[in-house]
Amino acid sequence: MKHKNTLNKKTPFQIASLVLIIIFAILFTFPLYWIITGAFKTGAAINSTSPEWFPKEWVLDNFKKLFSRQNAPLFQINLPFGKMISSDGGVIPLLKGPVLPAAARWLFNTVFMGVTAMILTCATATMAGYALAKKRFTGKVILFSLIVAAMALPKQVILIPLIREMSSIRLYNTIWAVIFPTVGWPFGVFLMKQFSEGIPGEMLEAARIDGASETRTFIDVVVPMVRPGIGALAIFTFINSWNDYFMQLIMLSSTDMLTISLGIAKLQAENATDYGLIMAGATLAAAPILVVFLIFQKHFTKGIAMGAVKG
Repeated sequence: MKHKNTLNKKTPFQIASLVLIIIFAILFTFPLYWIITGAFKTGAAINSTSPEWFPKEWVLDNFKKLFSRQNAPLFQINLPFGKMISSDGGVIPLLKGPVLPAAARWLFNTVFMGVTAMILTCATATMAGYALAKKRFTGKVILFSLIVAAMALPKQVILIPLIREMSSIRLYNTIWAVIFPTVGWPFGVFLMKQFSEGIPGEMLEAARIDGASETRTFIDVVVPMVRPGIGALAIFTFINSWNDYFMQLIMLSSTDMLTISLGIAKLQAENATDYGLIMAGATLAAAPILVVFLIFQKHFTKGIAMGAVKG
């Protein structure tokens, strides 16, 4: 009994650390709490000189205003490279979705961008990481060194070449102009290489002896063994793509192509004093990524920790 009490007894250092963690957690989460609760407050409560820490009256007026603004089709599928053959240089739509408030289109654009970038990045990074970890070819060390060096390269350095490239292939001002630069994410290749290092060479050799092709070996042996890394990379990529405001700002301009982050910035520019509307938009933007983080938060630390140990 005494031994059990000794284990449960916390030292002064542990107690002080716990108190500090709680204080910092409150400080960091308070802005998010203020935005979410502000989205459900009345205009008078938001602009009151004495802060209303908890809404006395919960209203949906701010969200109604957010979804009652300009409309846009939920999605629009254009003819590939249609700008090159159209008479006015514009897109040639093949299929349009139902017309909904622009905020719904912004949210759809962001989710499509994040999910597509996540799938493509995981696929390319897994193949590249496996090749760098388990294949022998000339220049492998130099190539991996360049990938590691690219991790420290700011986006501003390659911004002009990226814009010229997207414009030359007629993808500027489309969601794909934001997705494709993310696909070759150096961090993803680095992370998957670290996971692929842990694959036993004997298993790969056994698969080859059994007559499995390179594709079958990769799908049936490599992918299952690096699945924790793929899961971690998927979450990292989704959040990185969702929060990449800089690239979205540069590559997107038309209203129906905006992401939720750009849409909120547009609302701030047009409605500088309507804090309720702005908070409603910010809440809409934060809700999906918050849900994803709460569900998959273990993958963040697990992926980095496992990759570091394997490296």
